[in-house]
Amino acid sequence: MAKDCSYSRRAFIRKAGQASLLAGAIPRRPAKVWANSILGANERLVLGQIGCGGRGTYLMRHFMSGGATFAAVCDPDDSQMQKAREASGWSPEMIKDFRKLLEHKDIDAVVVATPDHWHALPTILACQAGKDVYVEKPLSYSVAEGRAMVEAARHHSRIVQIGTQQRSGEHYHRAVGLLKSGGIGKVSHVRVWNCWNVTYGENQGRAMDIGNPPDSAPPPGVDYDLWLGPAPKRPFNPNRFHWNYIFFWDYAGGMMTGWTVHHIDIVHWAMGVETPLTVSASGGKHVVTDARETPDTMEAIFDYPGFTMMASVYHANARPIEGKDYGIAFCGSKGTLVITREGYEVYPEGDQTPAVKEGQTPIDGPHQREFIGNCKSRKKPFADVETGLKSTIPTLIANIALKTGRKLHWDAAKESFINDPEADKLLRRDYRKPWKLS
Repeated sequence: MAKDCSYSRRAFIRKAGQASLLAGAIPRRPAKVWANSILGANERLVLGQIGCGGRGTYLMRHFMSGGATFAAVCDPDDSQMQKAREASGWSPEMIKDFRKLLEHKDIDAVVVATPDHWHALPTILACQAGKDVYVEKPLSYSVAEGRAMVEAARHHSRIVQIGTQQRSGEHYHRAVGLLKSGGIGKVSHVRVWNCWNVTYGENQGRAMDIGNPPDSAPPPGVDYDLWLGPAPKRPFNPNRFHWNYIFFWDYAGGMMTGWTVHHIDIVHWAMGVETPLTVSASGGKHVVTDARETPDTMEAIFDYPGFTMMASVYHANARPIEGKDYGIAFCGSKGTLVITREGYEVYPEGDQTPAVKEGQTPIDGPHQREFIGNCKSRKKPFADVETGLKSTIPTLIANIALKTGRKLHWDAAKESFINDPEADKLLRRDYRKPWKLS
């Protein structure tokens, strides 16, 4: 049960103001950028953190560095909440059920950094509670959820920004400007990729074998039923929990939704498109023998107006593509532009265009500060919820193409497949009671 929240906003901000500066130094952008994105001392944005894993606590530090503070942290796992509380630099309230957090009158906005299957409901209910939302990518577990999130944001006039932070990198802006100006000619082919090998190498993070542990009791302090939420009831297994949830269809869509959404977001922006016309996919779990359900090898091909895009996700071979273990390659008639978070480079076709090379610029930090500024100005974010849905949909329908084993034709206006009711059924799922998509 939440503690009494009757103390005033001014008292809360006075108590929290200095603590937020103790959360750790984050590299800063030029002062002119900060001037446009930080609230005044009497207008400090008060946040609630929903989802307190590694990404959640990382985001907290960036938001606090940008001038926000946290009134409460929320997670079904007590140990996760405690870590987030420590990361805050002071003592925000710990609330296990996000619905209680949304009752907190002093909270202006929430940060949703949960597993993918929990992105939709906290976002929708936060909008209904009059709070703005920063939600991690992919926007949603399903297309139907994503559309409901957009409708909630619009109906309640809320700022909802997705965590596609590459949009805030200055080198991405310059690369997109170069592409839009025709700097590499007409682009006919785009490739995006992520390459790991879980059977060799560092074997850590996402590039690791997750093993095959047996089912067990949930750890102490974990409300497992709440963690499952709308997902199907399953016995607790450490592999399906926290970090590794991304490899199980009940909660996520593997690295196709977990990473490729970042790449597609940049492709849509650079190419001036919003949706593919068709998608086909192939792949499977060909090599890896751990408990994951999602493929260790997958290729998806998307037809867009005027160009084709291939999306590759590998977990069993780490040979770099274009010398990079992840990235985007725009292939044009005058040259090829390859971009990652570390920078971009143009490789000319003969002497038709000059070679260009630029290093990395910050992405996290600027992205969170934009949200803070937009909550004050009420300006639509560059990574708005609708844009986030358009970037998420290709990854969701690629997984549907893989599951159905056929090429699918997409009707963007109806957000459904053309003449394929079987595939349409996979655009939404029934929630486990008592949860429902509001």
